[in-house]
Amino acid sequence: MARKMDAGALKARAPKLARWLHAWRRRKLGAAVLHAPQRLRALVRGDELGMVLLAAATGVLAGTMVAAMNLITQTAHAGLFRLDVGVRLSAATSVPALSSLLVPTLGGLLLGLAGLGLARVTARPAVDPIEANALYGGVMSVRDSLLVVAQTILSNGCGASLGLEAGYTQIGAALGSRLGRSFRLRRADLRVLLGCGAAGAIGAAFNAPLTGAFYAFELVIGTYTLATLAPVMLASICAIATNHLLFAEPAGFAVQVPSAITALDYIPILALGVLASLFGVALMRGVTLVEQAFRRSGVPAWLRPMMGGAVVGVLGLVTPAVLSSGHGALRVQLDMPFTLSWAALLVVLKSLATAISIGSGFRGGLFFASLFIGALFGKFFAAVLAVASVGTALPDVVCAVVGMSSLAVAVVGGPLTMSLLALESTGSLPLTIAVLAASVLSSLTVRRTFGYSFATWRFHLRGEAIRSAVDIGWVRNLTAGRMMRKDIRTVPVEMDMTSFRREFPLGHTQRVVMVDAAGRYAGIVFPPEAHAVEADSMTLADLLHYRDTVLLPQMSVKEAIAAFEAAESDALAVVDDKETRRVIGLLTEQHALKRYSEELDLRRRELSGER
Repeated sequence: MARKMDAGALKARAPKLARWLHAWRRRKLGAAVLHAPQRLRALVRGDELGMVLLAAATGVLAGTMVAAMNLITQTAHAGLFRLDVGVRLSAATSVPALSSLLVPTLGGLLLGLAGLGLARVTARPAVDPIEANALYGGVMSVRDSLLVVAQTILSNGCGASLGLEAGYTQIGAALGSRLGRSFRLRRADLRVLLGCGAAGAIGAAFNAPLTGAFYAFELVIGTYTLATLAPVMLASICAIATNHLLFAEPAGFAVQVPSAITALDYIPILALGVLASLFGVALMRGVTLVEQAFRRSGVPAWLRPMMGGAVVGVLGLVTPAVLSSGHGALRVQLDMPFTLSWAALLVVLKSLATAISIGSGFRGGLFFASLFIGALFGKFFAAVLAVASVGTALPDVVCAVVGMSSLAVAVVGGPLTMSLLALESTGSLPLTIAVLAASVLSSLTVRRTFGYSFATWRFHLRGEAIRSAVDIGWVRNLTAGRMMRKDIRTVPVEMDMTSFRREFPLGHTQRVVMVDAAGRYAGIVFPPEAHAVEADSMTLADLLHYRDTVLLPQMSVKEAIAAFEAAESDALAVVDDKETRRVIGLLTEQHALKRYSEELDLRRRELSGER
């Protein structure tokens, strides 16, 4: 009979297995990270070529996931909406009325029920790639990201007016993060590898390697350096190659664009850039208003997607172009002539369908939806110019591409990303220059009038002060508890003045932390003041400073510096909690500023590629 081993013996003989069992019992799959062999880890960490190879592997994984998600959603569209072979949902001339009404409604109900079940399993929201690089040093959970992918596929597959790009970047970045953690990459390298996953996802989605790479630089990594160019670019190329092997799908826009754009044409182009940016701001605020309306309606959260799906289904009866992300409709309708009324109607319907889809709880992103709405807005602008007879010879396809890029810059961000997308999609350099000018103006307008992209606006609504993916997580990690001195001596406030002077003669120390009879923080006494007063006229309690001003160990360095400024103090005590007020350390303003400056210099060198 086999001898039974207790938990202590098991842990002593097989510590790795014990850790695995502990992680399995607590259902924290992310805590049990498999690591590559030590020699291989050392090779990757010590050689730039190893990082490039990891980026290539990340690109292959991202391209595979993009192909799989595309295949699943297109198969769902064809079966649920009875589409002909090769026809995309939004490009269909019509769909059965029953399918248009029932599929989004029942899909929303299924999504709501699934969300209700997931809420009982896990309460933490999935970390966005931008959030991961800004706050968590590039750490993302593959399990949480797979849940986001499943919700995104379900939402898009049932016809919700949202794109798959959020799911692409979520899983691509998460796989890059997971691969980097298995090699125990440094924080800066892990952030780059996460960006490689996002670059591969967007590059494969649009068959545009430069677009994917600069999406990572502008939106996920937060900066561009020569050191990051090779891994990010290679990841994008490998993802595209993988996607081509697994999922043959024509990309780009087969449109006729002018060979040259005159100087006079830039007047309406720049005006369109400004108007599209303002419309993008209105769209982002509209999504928030729809969300608030659903919350205030009193309808349970799990029923809201069903209600939103029903409304989207009704809008789909007018035109299938409002269903799904709009890939097919954009390719078909980009160079088609639009009347003023039809263009206006499509802009309103697609914007309304997108806002309702997000506001009701469907999962997806605004990347491609903003491209499609922007193209429709450009068509509307061109129709207005034609009706007004302003005398411009600007083709409506130019207005569509400029509007597409400008609105996407307003919503998603990344003027270079959208300009390169126009270049790789149309192959026209003159049009790309015009798009770049409008995109830069759109970005400037949004920064001056609103200050957020859609992703950072969502962070703002949650209370997160994130304006980009630039690493600010170190600010939160650099806490008062990590910077404080722990070897401090506390003195009871009941000590008599004579004994205090004897214990702390002039020049012995600058300050003394005092505690009461229960050991709770009472304040700070400066020995020179104690030596300057009459011993019999005052007690130590009369000399206490900063009685109600303390630092907590979890306070960030910025919060600590703000506390120093508010208290006009050069040192403050650190207590374990505001209730118990047990002194655990002392932090000086000089040391906090020094550590803050050191970390800022370190991040500056990382951003510039010096480190």
